Amino acid sequence: MGGFFGVVKRDDCVNDLFYGTDYNSHLGTKRAGIATYNNGQFSRQIHSIDNSYFRTKFEADLDQFSGNSGIGVISDTDAQPIIINCRLGKFAIVTVAKINNIKELEKELLDAGQHFCEHSNDILNPTELIGALISEGKDFVDGIENVYRKVKGSCSMLLLTNDGIIVARDRLGRTPIVIGSQEGGHAIATEDCAFPNLGYKSCYNVGPAEIVHVTADGIKQLKAPGKKMQICAFMWVYYGYPPCSYEGRNVDEIRYRIGQNTAETAEADDIDFVSPIPDSGTGMALGYAAAIGKPYLRGMVKYTPTWPRSFTPGSQKRRELVAKMKLIANNHLLKGKRVAFCDDSIVRGTQLRDNVQDIRDAGATKVHIRISCPPLVYPCKFLNFTASKSEMELIARRVIARLEDEGFSAPLEEFTNAGSEAYRRMVEEIRKDLGLDTLKFCTLETLVEAIGLPKCDVCTHCFDGSSYE
Repeated sequence: MGGFFGVVKRDDCVNDLFYGTDYNSHLGTKRAGIATYNNGQFSRQIHSIDNSYFRTKFEADLDQFSGNSGIGVISDTDAQPIIINCRLGKFAIVTVAKINNIKELEKELLDAGQHFCEHSNDILNPTELIGALISEGKDFVDGIENVYRKVKGSCSMLLLTNDGIIVARDRLGRTPIVIGSQEGGHAIATEDCAFPNLGYKSCYNVGPAEIVHVTADGIKQLKAPGKKMQICAFMWVYYGYPPCSYEGRNVDEIRYRIGQNTAETAEADDIDFVSPIPDSGTGMALGYAAAIGKPYLRGMVKYTPTWPRSFTPGSQKRRELVAKMKLIANNHLLKGKRVAFCDDSIVRGTQLRDNVQDIRDAGATKVHIRISCPPLVYPCKFLNFTASKSEMELIARRVIARLEDEGFSAPLEEFTNAGSEAYRRMVEEIRKDLGLDTLKFCTLETLVEAIGLPKCDVCTHCFDGSSYE
């Protein structure tokens, strides 16, 4: 996925930009970059963070930056920021985007006389393409609306100009943008957990398709928000850092509520304690334990000194190894115990299968798993959620294919209906595949209720195939 941070102040912004961007480290693992504007000059630096941390890569560069405004990004995809000089003026841009029709747009722009410089392995840089679409407009607002019209997928962006930062949220608001204020400045962030320690207070939630201009002295709306929203439900389930809030709804509070509500229909009274599979399962486990009146203990512990949540290698084989290295089973607590573990989701199933084996090896006699979202039946079309190349990498789809091979047939949508026989069979097959005593997913209705937004305002495509285009 990815996250960005921008800041405009009356005095120097570099320290705020550096630390504010760092607060997006849980959202991306491949590339990071920052850019500042000072007296007509843009400064930029981009680094790979595949094998390191944002801070260690950029700390030595800070002396080359100066100015009152800047933008930064941590991304799972392209190298950013891009600096563009066009008839609208010179600007730097960062994006959080997934462009499903990038090849078609590239051809269209090349045929119209545009050219592209930022290629890697013959792959066009998506942020450069967004900049090219903006440059087709008669002004910045018209250019951003051109992006909204043409991009299939999603795109939120920050444009650093000679007069502050232009902020534009995705047409359907699939990713959030929050603005914070302090005396003499404003900050813009994907994650508002970046604000408190830097002295900012959240003051403005940018709406879907809304465009605003931010300076040190104020916020000016350039385009009103649209009427439709499809914010990603996974922001609360997995992506979001616990102290963050989206649409005024706190991540950890929602996870706690999911745990409480899932416990109401769970069937596992014969347990000794509840444990999270850290980190994203922690909030759910606390709510689940409170609801069933059982102790909360950490049967699995994350080794944080060298394996932070954000460190994820590029290859699947190494990702699986790192996932195993990061988590340590607490043998003393698990031996001879019946435990309910809470986790955020099951994608491929590989990591959870390894975790369960470690838990069994530690001596647990019963392993119950509770998941804080429904089964993932459809690949995400709107965010770079996983590196999956095929829907068959999803454990739910592999199980469905196996059931069909064994003679059980049902429409795909039946497997998303928690009350259907198709759903029951799918969950039972996943349970057996992972070697669990019981398996319970949060239902779609429970998830939406916990988030507290109308169903039509939340993108749940990966769970039920529904979405606005």
